[in-house]
Formats: sequence, C-alpha cells, structure tokens
Amino acid sequence: MAEAAEKKSAVSDVGAWGMNVVSSVGLIMANKQLMSPSGYAFAFATTLTGFHFAVTAFVGFVSNASGYSASKHVPLWELLWFSIVANTSITGMNLSLMLNSVGFYQISKLSMIPVVCVMEWILHSKHYSREVKMAVVVVVIGVGVCTVTDVKVNAKGFICACVAVLSTSLQQITIGSLQKKYSISSFELLSKTAPVQAASLLLLGPFIDYYLNGKSIVNYNFTSGPIIFILLSCSLAVFCNISQYLCIGRFSATSFQVLGHMKTVCVLLLGWILFDSTLTVKNILGMILAVVGMVVYSWAVEAEKARQKAVMTKTSLTEEEIRLIKEGVETNPLKDVELGENKA
Repeated sequence: MAEAAEKKSAVSDVGAWGMNVVSSVGLIMANKQLMSPSGYAFAFATTLTGFHFAVTAFVGFVSNASGYSASKHVPLWELLWFSIVANTSITGMNLSLMLNSVGFYQISKLSMIPVVCVMEWILHSKHYSREVKMAVVVVVIGVGVCTVTDVKVNAKGFICACVAVLSTSLQQITIGSLQKKYSISSFELLSKTAPVQAASLLLLGPFIDYYLNGKSIVNYNFTSGPIIFILLSCSLAVFCNISQYLCIGRFSATSFQVLGHMKTVCVLLLGWILFDSTLTVKNILGMILAVVGMVVYSWAVEAEKARQKAVMTKTSLTEEEIRLIKEGVETNPLKDVELGENKA
C-alpha cells in the first residue's frame, strides 16, 4: 500500500511539473505573438496580468459554486498582504525589464534561487545539503551561460531589480506557508488570492502600463486577432497559476525556482524552432549544463528525503524499543541472578 501511494504521489508530482512547464511555455509563446511589435503589439503587460487573474478568479468562483472545491477561511489581512507582495513582484519585474538590459534582467531572475534559499533559511530555518547547494550553482551557471548577453546596470534599474527579486521570492515562499498554515489546497488558496489581485491589477495596471510605454489601453484597436490571443493567454494563465501553487505546495519555493528553469530551456528551443531565433554553441552548452544541474538537484533532493526518512524510521524504532523495555520492567520484577530471588 505504501509503495502504491508513493508511486501515485510521484506520478502526481510529474503531472504538476508537466502542467507548469507546458502551460508556462505556451503562455510565453502566446504572449510573444500578442505583445511583440511584429505580432499584435499589445504593450500592456500589467493589465494583461489583471485579465489573467480575473479569469482565474472566475474559474475559482464557478468551482466553489458547483461544489467541486471547498472554500476555507483565510484572514483578509493575509490575502491583502499576499496581494501587495505579488503585485509588487509583477510591477517590479516589468520595471526591471524596462530599465535594465536583457542581460542584467536575466541575472536578476537567476539570483532568485540563492535569495529564496537564504529567505527560507531565515524564515523557516531550512538547511540544504552540500549536494543541493552544488546543484543550484550548476543550474545558475548553466542558465546564465545560455541567456546572459550584454550586462548594463543603472541605479533605478538596480533598485527595481532588487525589489522584484525580493518580492517574487517572498511571494513564492508565502504560497507554501499559507497552504501549510491553513491546511488549504493550492486551488483553494488561488481562488482566494486571485480576486484581490485581479481587482488591484485591473485598477492600477493601465496607469502602470502607461508609465512603462507611454501608451493607453483605451486607444488600442481590439480586433479579432488580439482578442483571440488574449483569451488564449488567459486560458493558459489559469493552468499556469494553478500549477505554480500546486508545485510550490508539493515541493518548495527553491525547487520551483531550480526546476522552473527548464521552462527557460524550452523557450529558447521553441524560439529557435518557431521564430527563427539564433541558437549558438554557447546557448547549447549552457542548456546542457542547466539540464545536468536540474537532474543532479532532483537526485540530491530525493537523496536528502531518503536520509531524513531513514533517520525518522530509526528514531521511531528506538522509541518503540524503549517503550517495550519499560513495559517489561513494570510487568516482570527484576531477579537477582546470583541469589535467584526477586528484588523488591
């Protein structure tokens, strides 16, 4: 029974990661067509994210109303705090991309892995084995080699990047913490946070987008083409949001960051296949190194889990032995072996 449960859990884990990778890569490809100048030039990223969470909130509402999922109580102040952190992450990322070079933007995204590790150590006293730390370094180097090109830094861009990295890391850690604290599933938590994020992003998004690119969404020409891609983007975002909460709830924010860079590799490959993007030897070597790092990381995490399980098993056996010894002492009086008499 235990082995069957473990196999089922492993299949569910693979399914969660698969959903996240496929939906995330699909979302990036759809947004590339929607937002690029050669596509439909929909340059309103923050407002689009508001659309994403609005559709996600609607799906959550329908699910709760139909009885498919239960609605558990989470304090309003926690939802507001989470939404502030999450929206700061989205805005910070958009500002960082606007103010920094692509190279520095990629470096800031890579820095999330060690930042998440440090924050989990500070907030939850979490420790990592040497193998896990080495695997993280390999992944960071690999993804850095295949994505980082020009690196230009300015004061405003650096501040925005720092805010984006810290808020994104804190957001992902908070997702796992809230699920454990309130014993709430990933979808139930998402259905709680999505309406608050949708309302705030749809309210502030147009102003943020106007600041970022000087264009107003009111003046955009909504033809059938961009509308179809906006609907496609929102549909993929629902699966992406659900799978993100699911993965962080099942694993950790660090694992989500490390294995999440598989999406970076997939995006580079699909960009080469679908959009004729250049793929150099440097990119290929970096991707190979990143994949090797991810494999080593997965092995190291499983090895660490096996060690912890062995320690717990040994501890439980020792406690059982102590209990049996105590019971033996209470039921069977000690005998003096030499005299053959019972000791009072």
